[in-house]
Amino acid sequence: MARALNKLSAKAVGSLVKQPGTHSDGGGLYLKVDGNGARWLFMFKRNGENRREMGLGGAVGANAVSLADARAAASDARDLLANGIDPIAERKRQGHRAAAVTFGEAALAHIERKRGGWKNAKHGQQWGNSLQQHGAKLWAIPVADVDTEAVLACLQPIWLKIPETASRVRQRIEAILDAAKALKLREGENPARLKGHLDHLLAKAKKSGAGHHAALPWQEVPAFLVDLRERKGMAPRALEFLILTAGRTGEVLGATWAEINLREQTWLVPAERMKAGVAHRVPLTDAAIQLLKSIRLEGAEPSDAVFPSQDLKRPMSNMALLQLLKRMNANDRTTAHGLRSSFRQWVQDNRPSDRDAAEAALAHQLGDDVERAYARSDLFARRIALMEGWSDFVEGVAGANVVQMRRA
Repeated sequence: MARALNKLSAKAVGSLVKQPGTHSDGGGLYLKVDGNGARWLFMFKRNGENRREMGLGGAVGANAVSLADARAAASDARDLLANGIDPIAERKRQGHRAAAVTFGEAALAHIERKRGGWKNAKHGQQWGNSLQQHGAKLWAIPVADVDTEAVLACLQPIWLKIPETASRVRQRIEAILDAAKALKLREGENPARLKGHLDHLLAKAKKSGAGHHAALPWQEVPAFLVDLRERKGMAPRALEFLILTAGRTGEVLGATWAEINLREQTWLVPAERMKAGVAHRVPLTDAAIQLLKSIRLEGAEPSDAVFPSQDLKRPMSNMALLQLLKRMNANDRTTAHGLRSSFRQWVQDNRPSDRDAAEAALAHQLGDDVERAYARSDLFARRIALMEGWSDFVEGVAGANVVQMRRA
């Protein structure tokens, strides 16, 4: 039975452009009205694919497409489908829209446009790395043709496995497609939108259960660090320092400037502040040194807390980090202590030969009393290389998980 056509009238359209909703004219032609305005869409399925949308132009404004013109465009699209031709691809080939720009090209251009506004120069690299790794299936597709099915092909494999990273990737895809639409490189709804769209198609991530400290998968720490660095205040800086040093919460929050040697790039935690009662020497990476220099107040005394509370007289409390994680909506996925586990799992999965150095970095006591009596070294040289590798990874440096031979 043929589908009814021409359900609407020009007069009806004049009223409907003010009424939110999706109004059918028949034959796949719809008038879509929402917060973004009123526009014509042609919706179709082809070869068992999910429904796709092809924009036909706005229904209001100086360049509005009339009902008659929208019907003509929809009719042309139906004819193409009847002949086995994808109307979106054909329109592109016929030159009725902007020259084909791939998603990858649109992504790199978007990163360049935004680069100057990011606080950290490495944000652009992190964007590019995450999209090339997890959005590789989109890279060569014309940005005009990216649809829900293509976005899901990227997100579904990682949505539950590494949800923090998957969420970041989705947000970045959405931003790139929004920018492409603003540049008139694509039309229609954004297939990467979460609310009211992908949230109906993707499973909800489960919360961490009871037991050990909740810990982020190590793959998610770079995205977490990006979010952290965009937040102001002393608590985010303390948690960032904890990530870069793999220190315990109490060790970080109790640190004083007397323990920090910026020139030698070391942090010496005295024995009385260590869990095992043994002084602990921590190598500080360039990123950690940069952080410390950015927060040190002029005239700071050696006895002053590195991460003071608001009154500047006392160290920050553990509660400050807990509240920070709640504000980041991350308290059900990790604790501050759990980030040490993220570091340890990264070592296990990427640098297993550095097991002993990792245990030393975490200030864990290895072996029995006799074994420790003979193991005089704190593996400091090896820990320098290890923490540099960890810092490179969390900051999104390409190739950071490649195990390289370094001289001690």
